[in-house]
Formats: sequence, structure tokens, C-alpha cells
Amino acid sequence: FEDAELSVEALQELVKLFKGVYTQEGLAFPEDVMEQLRLAIGAVFRGWMGARAVKYREVENIRNLLGTAVNVQVMVFGNMGETSGTGVCFTRDPNDGTQELFGEFLIDAQGEDVVAGIRTPKPISELSKVMPEVYKEFQANTDILENHYGDMQDIEFTIQEGKLYMLQTRTGKRGGEAAVKIAVDLVNQGMISKEEAISKVLPEHLDQLLHPRFADVESELYKSAVLAAGLPASPGAAVGRVAFTNEKVVENGANNIPSILVRDETSPDDVEGMYGSEGILTARGGMTSHAAVVARGWGRPCICGCTSIKVNESKGELLITLPDKSTQTFHEGDYISLNGNTGEILNGEQLVSPPSITGNFKTFMDWVDATREIGVLANADTPDDAREARKNGAEGIGLCRTEHMFFQPERISQVRQLILGNEEQEKAALEELLLYQRMDFEGIFKEMDGLPVTIRLLDPPLHEFLPSLEDDAILSSLAEQLGSSSADLIEKVKAAEEVNPMLGLRGCRLGITKPSIIEMQTRAIIEAALNAIGDGVDAKADIMVPLVGKVEEFRIQAALIRSVAETVFEERKARCDFRVGTMIEIPRAALTSHKIAEEADFFSFGSNDLTQMTFGYSRDDVGTFLPTYLKENILLDDPFVTIDQEGVGELIKMAVKNGRAVKPNMKIGVCGEHGGDPRSVKFFCNEADLSYVSCSPFRVPIARLAAAQASTEKKK
Repeated sequence: FEDAELSVEALQELVKLFKGVYTQEGLAFPEDVMEQLRLAIGAVFRGWMGARAVKYREVENIRNLLGTAVNVQVMVFGNMGETSGTGVCFTRDPNDGTQELFGEFLIDAQGEDVVAGIRTPKPISELSKVMPEVYKEFQANTDILENHYGDMQDIEFTIQEGKLYMLQTRTGKRGGEAAVKIAVDLVNQGMISKEEAISKVLPEHLDQLLHPRFADVESELYKSAVLAAGLPASPGAAVGRVAFTNEKVVENGANNIPSILVRDETSPDDVEGMYGSEGILTARGGMTSHAAVVARGWGRPCICGCTSIKVNESKGELLITLPDKSTQTFHEGDYISLNGNTGEILNGEQLVSPPSITGNFKTFMDWVDATREIGVLANADTPDDAREARKNGAEGIGLCRTEHMFFQPERISQVRQLILGNEEQEKAALEELLLYQRMDFEGIFKEMDGLPVTIRLLDPPLHEFLPSLEDDAILSSLAEQLGSSSADLIEKVKAAEEVNPMLGLRGCRLGITKPSIIEMQTRAIIEAALNAIGDGVDAKADIMVPLVGKVEEFRIQAALIRSVAETVFEERKARCDFRVGTMIEIPRAALTSHKIAEEADFFSFGSNDLTQMTFGYSRDDVGTFLPTYLKENILLDDPFVTIDQEGVGELIKMAVKNGRAVKPNMKIGVCGEHGGDPRSVKFFCNEADLSYVSCSPFRVPIARLAAAQASTEKKK
């Protein structure tokens, strides 16, 4: 039964039990009301440093605050009989943004009963039947509040013996689809400007909106997999293994195993598990319960109030009552899927597909693009990547990593022959690789017709392409291919190994010591551009030399590139425009950018390596100490996620200033992982004055929004 059905005797027994907690601690329960108030206020203040509060601030990136505030206000009671009640309501649907009241209420209950998910409440629309006059007054109040604040409101209210009290209002948390629709609707309704609308949609909202959804919900295959349904509390598709505890979610995450957190109900203690999971499933609670609100804020698909499930955490079992009243048991580690749009729970791993970008999203992104002052390009290594990038609004390719084209099975054998073979075998391998690279570049040029494509020449050390000495089968096959003995081959592989490959023979150093590779790649790029132009494509090639530390390195490589290009032009009796630039990823290059700018047509900051070399941190090994550094506030952020403005950022600003002192209109961008991080994008736009950022194709819309928000902040 529900708490409202407890008898007076049962309530008295509960009071006795709770007072017994004090007795067990050797304390007397305070009977003085003011003393109770003082202790309650102190508990709220102390809660600021509670484990779950600290974790929440970490996840939400809340910092530099002294603590929480405490409001003391007169209490009203929703548990005074059938003419009393309590509820939570949003002025618009926080899932899809529809302009209608979205909320729930309980009769004869207190507010905590709704938000804690202890009881499953009724939809707010039913309040019009139970208390029509109260509902009419409530509707009028919500309109006043939304018009005043210019945004969707999250409202808590209590009805005490027929009288309505509005307890609290705040800007409502919402999912990605709702955030975009609400922003567009508020502009169309004349309530806010386009600039204000841009500020109301968070980068993580677009991240949520771009999440995949189930492939075909109308198919018989999908319908046959549906086990049960609950309340669709947070949209999206989630697939993962059943996990009943925070600890299991964290353990799975450490092993790259997706989890679905399954609970009777969630509480703030579950923050870590909720954040680390792919989706959340609860047996109790409504659309405004803790699980629902937190899941929507973090973009986790969530199903609440599913009465068809029973959770037995101690046995590690999830029992689901099927439509035919039979039951099916799932154990921890079994796969299930959640459809947060419909509330359906599905058996096993369901297929997902990417969302389509249309309607309100397109309108909103048009406003974003009209506002931002910095270009957004994409990192793409294949024609498919380029197609996805263009679909997401990329204005070109800021980084095409040519080495990624070499790892396909039929190609890597040619790369190994190039590294380990004799002169004749090396030449044959280069001819084969030329065909592959030219084909790939043609495909990318065609996808990016009319937009720039920045192609980075081979960057990683050659040993990355070599087989493991433990892999006897590959070694034997390669030895046969090269006409060599296995022993000789093993010696050659050992000779190619380096003690510190990140700082070894790679990038332009490789190009200078083994120029035949650069000759092949340059020929592939120029021939591909000419072929594409011949097919009516406007191919725009930018060739980028990696890992330059001294201007002399760049000068040698640029001369070779231009010489090969001229040879191709002579052979083909045709020409095309191209530019030769460099990555700034070594601190010395940043410090001497004025010299390099005299030779280079453009700069692109390789912020990953620049961060590694400035800090002296290995990105592959930083996990051994980074958690401690973050905990002890030695670092406020992971410098490989958000740009370090004090150190790396200052080098970037210096390089931009000195480079443009030589060439005022020089195109300068960034193509490391930071190009897709919203806080870093704001730095690149407002502080570093870059021309563009380049990021993963899937983060292009997020970078576009971050750039627009940076521009509006700059104008203020």
C-alpha cells in the first residue's frame, strides 16, 4: 500500500523507529523547533561536500562556488485529505518541446513523493477533472511564469484544502529535441531573439539529438522483441548489459562494456551509475521522478514506472512479466534495449540508426551559422567520412590523415613491403599505394566539391605498420612475400623499433629521410585533384606537412611537394591550385611561427601533440596520474579534452600573432580533438582568433553551436 494509506498507529511507529536511530548514536532527539531548524540548515550546508553532490558538480562542470544556498519558507501541506495534493509540472514537454503542460500530481501527498518516485503519480491533465478551478488557476500561473522568464519552466506546486500554492519555478531541464523546438518556437512566438535562442540550446543538447535511434520500429522483428513498456521518460535508443549497481556500471565502463542501469527507483546516490550507463530502467517513479529528470539532462534514454518488471538486486535478477502474463528472467550481464521515445523494453541487442537532421534543427542551425564568425571543418579520412561531415554542415576537411588509409588488409602488406623490402620491392609497393591513395583522394574531393580538403602527409612512425613479433603466421607470410627468411625479417622488424617513437622518426623527419613516400603521396593528391576537376568537380587541395619544428624542415618538404606537382602538371598538360602548409604541434614551431609563416601558406594546430609536448605528458599513459591530478586540483580539466589556456593556449595565441604579423590574412585553424570541445572552441574563437576549427564529423553541429555562442558572448 501507499504511504497515504498508513494508519495513525503505523505513523507513530515510524516516528519511534526514526527516533531510535538517534538513541543508537547516543543522542537525544531535539524537541526544540528552532534547534531542529538550525540542524536542518547545517545538514544542507554539509551536503555540499557529500559524495553524490561532488560527483554531480564534476559531471556538470560546476566549479568555483563556495557552497549551496538555503531557503527557509513557510510550509504548506498536500497531505491533508482528498482536497489536497502536490505536483511537478513543465510548461512545455521536456522530451519533444510540444507547447502543452507536462507533469504529474498526487492527491493527499507531499512533493517529495512525486520527485522521489516513491509513488507513481497521475498526469497533470487529470487535475482538470479532479479540481477544475484549481487547474484553471494553475494554467494561468504557468503562462505568466513562462512569459516572464522567456523559457520553459519547471514548477513545483501544492494544493492545501483546495487552495493552490506555487512553491518554486526554475528553468526546466530538457532533452535535445525539446531544446531545439522550444528555442525555435519561442523566437517564432516573439518571446526571445535568435541570439537568445542560440544561448538556450546547450552543445550537449545537440549531442543528444544526434544520438542513434532504433532502425525500424514498425518491423515485425522489432515488435517481436518488445517485452514490456513503461513511461518514456527520456528519449533515445540504448543497448547494453543489465547492471544493478553503480559499481557494476563503472566496472563495465572500464572494460568498454555498455550498461543499462536497472533499479526499483533511483536516488541521488545513483549519480555515478546513471552517468556511466547507456540507459536507465526503473520499476517505480513517474516522468518527473529523479531518474527521469537526471536522465533527460544527461541525454540518457530512460524508462520509468514500469510495473511489469521486478528487480531482485540480491539475486542479480530482472523479472519481466510479458504481455501473455508469462515471465522472462534476465541476469546481470544479459543484453536488453530501451526505447526512450516509446517506453518499450526490448530483448537483446537491437539495431540502431542515426537520426535525420530536418525541420526545427535545420532552422536553428541556419541561425547558428548566420551568427558564428569562425569556420567549422571536419576530420575525415574516407569518402564516407567526408559525406557524413558535409551532411552535418562541415565547410571542408580540416584534417585527412593519410596513414588511416593504409591499415586495410590489402594495403598494409604493401606498406610493410615498402618498409622492409629491397629497392625494387619498395618501388613496386609505392606504385600500388599510389593507386589506392589516388582513388581515396578522388572520392574525398568529389564528396567535398567546392570545399577545401586539407591532407596531412604520413605522420606516424613506420613501426606502427609492422607486424608483432608474436604473430608467427603474419611474419611467415610476409617473409614469403619478400623472399626473405623469417630470421632476417625478424631482425629488420626489430631494427625498425624505437625507444620513444612519439619523438622519433615520424612526420617531416620521415619525409626528409625517405622522400619517396612524400613523392608518392604528393603525386596521388595532385593526380586525384586533376582527375576530379576533369569530372567537373571543384577540387581544392591543401597539403599539410606534419611535425615541423624548424623552418628548414618545412622548406625541404615544401620544395619537394612543389617539384612533384610541377612534374605532374607537365605530364598531364593541366594545372590546379593547391597550397602547402604545416601543422604547428611542436612548441618550437609555435615559438618560431614568424619564420615558418614566411614559407607556409597556412597553419593548423595539432593540439593533441602540442599538448603532449608542452606538458610532457604521454596521452597513452596519462591515465596513471590524471585522476589524482584532477582530484587534487592540480589540473581543473583533462588537457587532452579541454585546451589548457594558460600554457598551450598561450603558445597558440603567440604563434597566431607572430604568423599573421608576416602574413596578415593567413588561414590558421586547429585540427586536434579540442576542435570539437565547446569550451575549447570558445577559446579558439574569442581568444586565439583562429580561422576555423576541425573536429569529428559527428561533432560538427556541436562545434557550430559553440562557435555561434562564442560570437554572441564576444559581442556582449
